[in-house]
Amino acid sequence: MKNSVLLMIFFFTLSISCKKKPTKLIDSPQQGEITMEVDESFASVSEALTDRYMALYPKTKINLKIKKEDFAFLDLLEGKVRVIVMSRELNESEKKAYKKETTLDWLPAKFAGDAVVFIVPKNSPKETITIDEIRNELNNDKKNIIFDGTNSSNLNFVAQKLNTKPDQLRFSIINGNKNLIEQLNAFPDKIGVISLNTISRPYDPESENLKNSVKILKVVEGNKAYEPRVENLANMSYPFTRVLYFLTNEKYFGLGNGFIRFSCTQIGQIVVSKEGLQPYHIFKREVQMR
Repeated sequence: MKNSVLLMIFFFTLSISCKKKPTKLIDSPQQGEITMEVDESFASVSEALTDRYMALYPKTKINLKIKKEDFAFLDLLEGKVRVIVMSRELNESEKKAYKKETTLDWLPAKFAGDAVVFIVPKNSPKETITIDEIRNELNNDKKNIIFDGTNSSNLNFVAQKLNTKPDQLRFSIINGNKNLIEQLNAFPDKIGVISLNTISRPYDPESENLKNSVKILKVVEGNKAYEPRVENLANMSYPFTRVLYFLTNEKYFGLGNGFIRFSCTQIGQIVVSKEGLQPYHIFKREVQMR
């Protein structure tokens, strides 16, 4: 009798524990919550894409955090975030680390053409800058070129373009693209380095004010000067054109991959275009005339 009572208590306890066992919720492209980290240089286009996606799918939430490009990549490897945006290509050791930590192949999801832009104070007589000038200034102890910080996408991309490493360059720092623009006029002999996306959004008062407060330098290559305009991004004639791409550690088709796919489809590419950047995937529109 005693044994049967104990047996009944055992099964009763087991049934309760089974009922209380929590079910693991897996996000999908239509619902769930994830975190995405992006460098400040890409904040505007990233915000526009996430806002549009969440408007289409109200049950989703993409928490957008601003973080330097190098640190965002480390967070992705450690599983702290689901998606990041990058502009420079990973080196071989970074690709191996990505594959080891995520068990995924390195497949960048390219979605926009952006650029690194060189600016001077509004009243500066300077109109152009050559690649050799940029290289020489970045090896000059006067540190006449100002970046938005170390480990940033702008510094990383310029170093990669010049076939060198960021820690081998000499430069000054004013943290943040917007802060750099706003403070540059106090340094008449300096050259600032920002992202095009910081000033590219048309009809946006803040973007327009930032753009009009400084002078954008044309970059000379092969005896020809190029402006960071969309048409020069499309054919990559502007020397410091860069392609923005997503990386994810998501191993299934969840919210992260759903958002990435959306950003590369026609609707997402229209958002990129409205940001004043060059869509990576160009969708042709055919019109029949009768």
